[in-house]
Amino acid sequence: MKKSFLLYAFILLVLMNIFTFMFYSKQVAFEQERYDKVTTKLKDSLKSVNNKLVDANYFSLEKNENAQNYFESADGSKIIQHQKLIPFVTERLLDLNANPKGNPYTGQDQIGTNKFIINKVKVLNHRWIIADFSDGNLWGEVLLKYFVNDDQSISFEVNQSLLYQK
Repeated sequence: MKKSFLLYAFILLVLMNIFTFMFYSKQVAFEQERYDKVTTKLKDSLKSVNNKLVDANYFSLEKNENAQNYFESADGSKIIQHQKLIPFVTERLLDLNANPKGNPYTGQDQIGTNKFIINKVKVLNHRWIIADFSDGNLWGEVLLKYFVNDDQSISFEVNQSLLYQK
């Protein structure tokens, strides 16, 4: 009786080990397959987002070689590097927000007690800037021309301004 009990217990342990081994090997394969699917999906999503970013930056001084070449002199040396120009132009435009009447390059006169200030700036190329402005209640966008003068100063000119309805 003791021998048969040990035999049955041994057979039961062997079967439990086989089933446990099969379960865990299938689970590992299942997890690996699920990991591969998620990784593939994430790579596709990343590629899609990257393509959208490239499309969004199509009109950008950083990506436009023709606009970058505008700032080269005849001997091929750069007069102004675009990596330094973009923050410089943005800073000069945002500095004008300190004006008591608001930023003069929003293309809008002060309405009410709040002044219009520029919030976001995007340098499109060697000549154009698009900017977002608001006074806290009203929002709008402005298209600006900018010029780099010989003395390395920046001058701006409002091309068109748009004020959105409330």
